[in-house]
Amino acid sequence: MSTAPGGAIAAGMTVGILGAGGIAPCHLEAWRALGATCLIASRTPPMRLAADHGAEVLADADELIARADVVDILTPTPTHADYALRAIAAGRYVVCEKPLAGSAADAQRIADAAAAAGVLLFPAHVVRYFPAYTRIHRAVAAGVLGGLREVRLSRVGTAPTADWFFSERAGGGIIRDFLIHDIDQALWLAGPVRSVNAAQNPPTVGDRVPMPVRAEVVLEHESGTVSRIHGAWMPGGAPFHTTIDVIGERGEEHYDSAPDADAGTTGYLPSAEGDDPYTLQLADAVRAIRTGATPAVTAADGVAAVAVVDAAYASLNRDGGRRDRSRDALRGS
Repeated sequence: MSTAPGGAIAAGMTVGILGAGGIAPCHLEAWRALGATCLIASRTPPMRLAADHGAEVLADADELIARADVVDILTPTPTHADYALRAIAAGRYVVCEKPLAGSAADAQRIADAAAAAGVLLFPAHVVRYFPAYTRIHRAVAAGVLGGLREVRLSRVGTAPTADWFFSERAGGGIIRDFLIHDIDQALWLAGPVRSVNAAQNPPTVGDRVPMPVRAEVVLEHESGTVSRIHGAWMPGGAPFHTTIDVIGERGEEHYDSAPDADAGTTGYLPSAEGDDPYTLQLADAVRAIRTGATPAVTAADGVAAVAVVDAAYASLNRDGGRRDRSRDALRGS
């Protein structure tokens, strides 16, 4: 990974990392590049991971929250609300891996608590910091493409290995965990959504997400833009591949990760040239803490993405049609 953008801007900060799963090395390396002192706690003491990244292993979440300035939550989705609310109640800043919570109601509770406490809540939607996606967003925001007609996004890769990813009740599922990256991109590019339609093949039966599995989500935005999102979890060894196509009235933007040919350490995010996206992401959070600047991802963005995920699962669970239930989920009812 490249050097940190902006230097060691987290020097003097103590960051407590909860969880030692596959994304933890990316966060640890980024925090170290930014100059932070790192603590880590996990159900299984991550001795090797901590040694590799110069982090101190703590016994539990309570000790970590008591000692940290920033709590970085990398645990399974069902635990996010509890850990975030505990950290906020202790006056800590919070970085939380996507999705912010297992439901929009819980995500809003976390956001409301952070606002009331006056602490940063930063949902870690890292794809916003990958250069190709940032470039496309800048073109859209600058009006280069004119009004957007359609956004097409795809994400295909090897399925995760932890069992909870395959239980929707436990906070897993291909849309909630995987396609939320692209749902967030669609919202970032085209704005709020008025309806959601989703399909999954094969369907989930008895709360067990099948594998391999494919899913499609179609978003109709309030702006009139339509976003079409495709994703698949495939057997081990399947190459990772992501694409984005944005079609406007006056032009188009495209990205295909195939030429990069390397999913890096995460297995489900595109590789990137230049500054490391994880470091860019966490540097943005640190700047928000230090200066009060608004980061590229806000608490409201994290809530909005989860609301669309809720609407997608409402669509999957109804008998047919586009109406009512997806809109109700978006309103939080």
